[in-house]
Amino acid sequence: MKNYETVIGLEVHVELATKTKIFCGCTTQFGGPPNTHCCPVCTGMPGTLPVLNRRVVEFAVAAGLATGCEITGNCRFDRKNYFYPDLPKAYQISQLYLPICRNGGIEIETEQGAKRIGIHEIHMEEDAGKLVHDPQEDCTLVDYNRCGVPLIEIVSDPDMRSAGEAVAYLEKLRLILQYLGVSDCRMQEGSLRADINLSVREAGSTQLGTRTEMKNMNSFRAIARAVEGERKRQIEVLESGGRIVQETRRWDDGRNTSFAMRSKEEAQDYRYFPEPDLVPVVISEDWLREIKAREPELRDAKMLRYEKEYGIPAYDAAILTGSKRLADIFEETAALCGNPKEASNWLMVEALRLLREAGQEPEELALEPAKLAALIRLVEAGTVNRTTAKEVFEKIFREQVDPEVYIKENGLAMVQDDGLLRETVLRVIDANPQSAADFLGGKEKALGFLVGQTMKVLRGKGNPERVNALLREALGQRTAES
Repeated sequence: MKNYETVIGLEVHVELATKTKIFCGCTTQFGGPPNTHCCPVCTGMPGTLPVLNRRVVEFAVAAGLATGCEITGNCRFDRKNYFYPDLPKAYQISQLYLPICRNGGIEIETEQGAKRIGIHEIHMEEDAGKLVHDPQEDCTLVDYNRCGVPLIEIVSDPDMRSAGEAVAYLEKLRLILQYLGVSDCRMQEGSLRADINLSVREAGSTQLGTRTEMKNMNSFRAIARAVEGERKRQIEVLESGGRIVQETRRWDDGRNTSFAMRSKEEAQDYRYFPEPDLVPVVISEDWLREIKAREPELRDAKMLRYEKEYGIPAYDAAILTGSKRLADIFEETAALCGNPKEASNWLMVEALRLLREAGQEPEELALEPAKLAALIRLVEAGTVNRTTAKEVFEKIFREQVDPEVYIKENGLAMVQDDGLLRETVLRVIDANPQSAADFLGGKEKALGFLVGQTMKVLRGKGNPERVNALLREALGQRTAES
């Protein structure tokens, strides 16, 4: 069999985090009863006129600047004409001829090292509605709530060569957009979805093969599987003497295969022409500087700062900055408790463990930094030991309890009475003579058992270090007496 190379380009649709839609004042809030977040403008009633949301333009420019794009100072909207039940106007307002951003790119990490993925353009457009099939009535219903929700479409160059590179590109893009605050990028809600354009060609060839498109992929796992599945299918077609047809295909993740839907449309099929109801968008230098000045610290810069400012390892910095929510909680906690390493440890170990158990993403972490900072201070002050603190942290994670109140109400504070600790240690030694003898005979592990027994008697409220020291002291005295 010949050696083949996979060529991948992605069209990423991103719902912007504006409060209202792109051309009207309807809410962009996710969910709600069907057809309650719409008005005559976004449902395309005759005689209505669109009014452009200024915030949409600012978000699109911010995304372009952060991805190294050239900003089109004088851009415009175009009509993309097609008839489909979820598009009530029978056309979509989009951009073809003068997109707002062009010629950018981002750098991803691959097994072979850093690689730049080009961004051909970013354009603004409105979203369509949603079709819902009713199996009981055997009919399809239309929910127009999503009509007019503002989108940017980020079109890459065909620079990716594997599923891994495609996912790395999407992950990097998602983080940039989340850090900018232009979108929450919740794939499960459709805030970020990708169309995969894929072709294969003989290794060493510079000519692109015939591509297919798989639309509206909304999970990294499905995207990776779709790339591998379509790559394999195209190679099998070519090897059997067939030819690839340019078409739109639907990926069935459950069956791990794709199915032909329709022939792939070209620009001429949509009969684009300039949108007559909207004036051109002029982005002045002053406006551009204003948007640029609001750009927050992005992930790459934040990672370097964490290493330098907080003195935490590169690995820790990469984990913490891998989620904007996690990074925000870390920074606020570190500022409140003055111990960034402890804040990092609690988030990286305990918080991520509990999120995994709950099947949640870091962006869903509902943890108040003030409560984590208070818990860290309580451990440092010796009010609770680390084992008890883990129990308290879980309560904070699940129920948002106040750590000081919870510790007091449940009697979890460490025993500070040295006399009581000594008395308990002696009782444990007397109750476990063999372990005491083993330790005195040179078996260091026996001490760990005695520490555990002492902590059990103290109901976990002893200071392990102090218990360890008192056990050594008491056993040493017995050796001296014998």
